[in-house]
Amino acid sequence: MSEDHGHFDVFVSHASEDKELVARPLADALTSLGWKVWLDELQLTIGDSLSSRIDEALTKSHFGVVILSPAFFGKPWPERELAGLAAREIGAGQKVILPVWHEVDY
Repeated sequence: MSEDHGHFDVFVSHASEDKELVARPLADALTSLGWKVWLDELQLTIGDSLSSRIDEALTKSHFGVVILSPAFFGKPWPERELAGLAAREIGAGQKVILPVWHEVDY
């Protein structure tokens, strides 16, 4: 994908419980294919304003991969990220959310 400075090809939204098994391996795989991936542990540093950094990353990402899991639905942060991506999708009139179903079904 593109290598825009300050922009990301994909934002990975997940609950912390899904980082080891799903989020990190997915981010690693996409990065190895040349994609610029936003994953909290790769981009956030001590002292960052969590909400402003996440909001900025959501607006600067072409797509959002949302790892839907029981843990995801039990936490406010991932649901907030999903709401931000949904607002972008509706506003842009194009698909930006790429769901990954993990230990849940339709």
